[in-house]
Amino acid sequence: MFDRISVNPSICGGKPCIKGTRIPVAMMLDLLEDGVTFEEILRDYYPHLTVADIKACIEYARALIEGEEIHLVEEAALV
Repeated sequence: MFDRISVNPSICGGKPCIKGTRIPVAMMLDLLEDGVTFEEILRDYYPHLTVADIKACIEYARALIEGEEIHLVEEAALV
């Protein structure tokens, strides 16, 4: 399913990266969060990547969130 994302304990501490690179998925998400466009990422940061690589990072993050179980815990009242 995620042929563009790899997890290797000897690369970036085992954090998910774009396959064949040392670019963590989180780094790509940080750029997108900062408002950097796909075009800017490819032109100014990582010209060797493709739009499909960037989309794979988003899809990977989405899949992680969808697979999480959420357990709500009431916060104790501040005294």
